[in-house]
Amino acid sequence: MTLTTHSRTAEAQVYRRWYKGRGWQSARSAQLARQPLCERCKKIGRITVATVVNHRQPHKGNWTLFIDPANHESLCAPHHDTLVQKEEARGYVIGSDEAGRPLAPDHPWNRT
Repeated sequence: MTLTTHSRTAEAQVYRRWYKGRGWQSARSAQLARQPLCERCKKIGRITVATVVNHRQPHKGNWTLFIDPANHESLCAPHHDTLVQKEEARGYVIGSDEAGRPLAPDHPWNRT
């Protein structure tokens, strides 16, 4: 059985508890101390305080990915609650470079 990211599934309920644990609270605090600004806002020249720690790669119940600081990204709530959710549903990063080419190497435009 594959773990899904939907918080109402029985599988997700197991790892949803991790967010209340001491390990995550410590990792979250460390990330926000390391990078207190939203990384997505910063890329577009906006300064916004980060309030959410996102997993760059969805962990889907993998503890190593869940707790790995290299997999953490500081975000503002609007970025996390809209853009990141859409990216996870699509399976690739949304956005383009100055030439208009998609940023994500796995974007359908870049697939051969």
